[in-house]
Amino acid sequence: MSQTIAANRYAKALFELAKEKNVVSETVADLRQAKIVFTESKDLFNLLENPKFSADKKNELVSTIFADAQPIVVDALKVLLDKKRINEAVSVFEAFIRIANDAAGIEDAIVLSTETLTEEQIQRISSTFAKKVGKNSLNITNEIDPSLIGGIKLIIGNQIYDNSIVSKMNGLRRELLG
Repeated sequence: MSQTIAANRYAKALFELAKEKNVVSETVADLRQAKIVFTESKDLFNLLENPKFSADKKNELVSTIFADAQPIVVDALKVLLDKKRINEAVSVFEAFIRIANDAAGIEDAIVLSTETLTEEQIQRISSTFAKKVGKNSLNITNEIDPSLIGGIKLIIGNQIYDNSIVSKMNGLRRELLG
């Protein structure tokens, strides 16, 4: 069984439980934070996969680190530990977020800009581009990229909308040079 299949199964089960308990959006927020913790701390993975570290200590560590998270998130991590699948935690988080977003008609997007966008600008971009990709709204992450000179570059899944000055200058250069 591949990691993707197993991760999807765990994510679907967790989604159904979160839906049943009416905590889907809270669980998404907690899993986004957990993903950051797991991707930035390789030592945590090493510790949780270390056979010399007892299962009770691992469960206690997870409970402590994720004390503010939804109880179902902590329980899911403990199940992954018990089933020796903690190495798939990030894949489970990503699959859960994808399932929850699909259910809510939301798509994750990245907006690259030369400066931090205001909440109003983010909302306008979300409402305009969500319709183009057939979603209700976009969950936008704003990243700063000074090399754009001006304008924005929007990445939604595998689609890129580039309205940056650099892109326009490159297009003009190609046009002029033939």
